[in-house]
Amino acid sequence: MAINHRLLEILVCPVCKGALTLDAGSGELICSVDQLAYPIRDDIPVMLPSQARRLGDSLSHEDEAAPTS
Repeated sequence: MAINHRLLEILVCPVCKGALTLDAGSGELICSVDQLAYPIRDDIPVMLPSQARRLGDSLSHEDEAAPTS
């Protein structure tokens, strides 16, 4: 994942305007105040609150689409 460090310095959470941290392992930008994880797709941060994952959620978007038995 190649996110420009200057971009990371200026991006803020769209909900609280707080700082974000990069979680390179999961490919997300994390807002610790709101407990939200914004996905990074094709090296582009998706800064839409509707696309964010709550940090307490254990399921990923792919898991949600999988049928349960």
